[in-house]
Amino acid sequence: MAKVKINRPFTLLGESIGVGERKTLALEAAKLYTHSPLNIPIEVVNGVMEGPVLMVCAAIHGDELNGVEVVRQLLAKIDPSQLRGTLIAVPIVNVFGFIHKSRYLPDRRDMNRSFPGSERGSLAGRMAYMFFNKVAVHCTHIIDLHTGAIHRTNLPQIRANLADQATADMAKAFGTPAVIDASLRNGSLRSEAANLGIPVITYEAGEALRFDPIAIAAGVQGVDYVMRHLKMIRGKRPKKLPDPIIAGSTSWIRAEVDGIVRAQVSLGERVVKGQVLAYISNPLGDSELELLAPKGGIVIGQQTMPLVNEGDAVFHLAYFASDNSLVEQQLESFIDEINDLDDELKTAELNN
Repeated sequence: MAKVKINRPFTLLGESIGVGERKTLALEAAKLYTHSPLNIPIEVVNGVMEGPVLMVCAAIHGDELNGVEVVRQLLAKIDPSQLRGTLIAVPIVNVFGFIHKSRYLPDRRDMNRSFPGSERGSLAGRMAYMFFNKVAVHCTHIIDLHTGAIHRTNLPQIRANLADQATADMAKAFGTPAVIDASLRNGSLRSEAANLGIPVITYEAGEALRFDPIAIAAGVQGVDYVMRHLKMIRGKRPKKLPDPIIAGSTSWIRAEVDGIVRAQVSLGERVVKGQVLAYISNPLGDSELELLAPKGGIVIGQQTMPLVNEGDAVFHLAYFASDNSLVEQQLESFIDEINDLDDELKTAELNN
């Protein structure tokens, strides 16, 4: 068995974080019209023993808030004296979007389609360049926390390029029942970090501009499991959790007419080919269309706004090689467990 080595001071943004120390840093992202600096808050926790450098970041899309709370809860429970390696926690990457409660930057660009960025490009490109080159490149592993877009909610799930073994191992360790084998998208943090050999998983859960207790509790638990997998903290992933089931493909089911939606299924539900997912009718109710499942799968995302235009994405279905009833069972058990965990966390906070 290899002997664990004492850690070294860790340097980020020109600041040295000593062994067993935690420090809050500020990466100046831009300036407001008033010339006041706008900073990305970063907390670095440098453990006493040598190990990986894990970054957990949230709000690359500024209106995706669940990850912000996941990072807060994560930092509250990390003890540098018990940590191997270094944790870089970034609760809000897109500070412009966060302030304006918007997915985008002021130039209407998506930061997660702007990596690795450009020192002389658009605002999105410059912020992506700065964050990528001053923070992300110093990591050995990354967990990127997301939610669904505005008026869309996602079942807790991991998206990862499973062709890379280190990434696949992280995805499995996180502990969500559903894992989406997702190809890399040009311009995303996941894609550009992977080009440097840094394994990245994306956690998707909940809806923009809302706190979802299940999404948050599952996220905190999942990051904890990955840190155990990387041997950054003590403990093993509980044996009672089943292995995740891999979805080979997904598709959005779109509205074929304009109207008012009455959903007949919900997140995590198993559907069969030809099943009615929703009814879309006009306000008078004298015309109605059935929105049908094209094949059997599991609902992993859905629109929460009951008003649709033709072509709007209404339900996101994942398709599995495994028996869909088994997937549904695992999802139900997972949600029950997360509800219990959320109750435990609330009780612990009250007692503190």
